[in-house]
Amino acid sequence: MTTRDPLSILEPAATRIRDPLSNRSMYLAGLIQKPSFADDVLRFEVHFAKEHTREQRKRMLESLILNIQGQGWTGPVEPTVLVAGVKRGPGKASLGGGTDAPKAAPKKEAVRGMSGPGMKAHGGPMELQPLAGVKHIIAVASGKGGVGKSTVATNLAVALADMGYLVGLMDADIYGPSLPLMMQVKGRPVAGPNKKILPLMAYGCKCMSIGFMVDETEPIIWRGPMVMGVVRQFLQDVSWAPVDYLVVDLPPGTGDTQLTMVQNVPISASIIVTTPQEVALLDARRGVEMFRKLDVPVMGVIENMSYMNVPGGERMYPFGQGGGQKLADELKVPLLGQIPLDPAIAQGGDTGAPAALDPVLGAPFRALADSLVEECPI
Repeated sequence: MTTRDPLSILEPAATRIRDPLSNRSMYLAGLIQKPSFADDVLRFEVHFAKEHTREQRKRMLESLILNIQGQGWTGPVEPTVLVAGVKRGPGKASLGGGTDAPKAAPKKEAVRGMSGPGMKAHGGPMELQPLAGVKHIIAVASGKGGVGKSTVATNLAVALADMGYLVGLMDADIYGPSLPLMMQVKGRPVAGPNKKILPLMAYGCKCMSIGFMVDETEPIIWRGPMVMGVVRQFLQDVSWAPVDYLVVDLPPGTGDTQLTMVQNVPISASIIVTTPQEVALLDARRGVEMFRKLDVPVMGVIENMSYMNVPGGERMYPFGQGGGQKLADELKVPLLGQIPLDPAIAQGGDTGAPAALDPVLGAPFRALADSLVEECPI
């Protein structure tokens, strides 16, 4: 007879799966109810809304069973599925190795090319390794370059540190590192007593970037496997702990770096940065869909360069108006904020004086930090 609390298995398993309707985890959305053990069978109810499509229900349930296995439970599981209160029957799934265990249907690849022999470095089975002493990993991403993603990442990290949290800031843009300039921090990291790399400090944040290790004029001319190796080293071989929030500034696009991140560590939330014009929104959609296909929670969209304040108290919209809200509505995620196009914010990035510390300029970044803390509490 097991003595484990069923919630100790179900809560972390369901927390890793995002409900597409509420944009919260399955656990926080209240989809998991009445967990119990009976005769060493893990039983619980899954309450879907009528708006959940059959494919969504199937995908979420399959992911939940896999995550339950990841919590070390190998016994039988009996979820009772209800859709808008209507019982759809108890499903049965045995995670043990018995010969009578039903075989799971082949799972369709979330992303083409992410499985198969010899593909582990690029794809293959995900083996998430939580970073010891790191409570939340936050990915700041964009589908397109030049939208101010690094500005958002650095200012978010500084705002969190200013609020009193322990913060790490990792520059995963290997080809175009900007953290050393934007945080005004220079130096070459060294190894500590435990042979892990000691990150440099700036504005209360532990910082790591390839820019600390190469001359600022030296181009990074590397193939994908080398980039993925550095990203893994920055994640696993840097002395981050203790950290409440590790903010990761990802490069633009949906390539090797993003896949390496998702396959190596559990990401608590992703934030998509865009500008209002359609060409940026097009690529931002791809970024959101990438994270969704890989079961990474999408916290929401932040619209950068949203407007300009002009004399007289009016606003002008040099890149169009309402694009960020349109994208958020379309993807059913929150619009987390609108950051103005202000020369002072750009100057802060160029001089290593983050706008997040300014009482006026920093308001949208502090609001974003507040939203993140609410979404991913310590």
